[in-house]
Amino acid sequence: TADLGIVGKDTLLEENRDLYEILDLKYGVCEFALAGLPDRKDTLLERKVATKYPDFTRRYFRSRGEPVEIIKLNGSIELAPLTGLADTILDIVETGRTLKENGLVIYESIRDLSARLIVNKVSMKTRQQEIETIIEALDQAVNGDDKNA
Repeated sequence: TADLGIVGKDTLLEENRDLYEILDLKYGVCEFALAGLPDRKDTLLERKVATKYPDFTRRYFRSRGEPVEIIKLNGSIELAPLTGLADTILDIVETGRTLKENGLVIYESIRDLSARLIVNKVSMKTRQQEIETIIEALDQAVNGDDKNA
């Protein structure tokens, strides 16, 4: 078990682990997006959604009261709408280039993502001073004087 770590917000949202999310490191910036074929956007009532993030996807659509069938895939999930396996995908999008190359469009930007500093809860209690020193140094490196503005 690690005391500290750096992990993407996507992983935190999917795995829902019991740890402290301390600092947005402001790199690896991207977003969760719902995407599919351009001519299908307005015709989807009940949909099949392909994703690498089934738990997050389930919670997201449940919070909206929308019925979906979730298909967990790994690899190039943008192929799912092209092959008819799914109507849409929920995936990480950075520039959108891969979507465009496959003829897909973003239907909805769901949430921003980036790398985060995380801390083990037990470690925060047992090694608090050491960890806080590291957190302060990283915060200064990432944010500088922005937090005093």
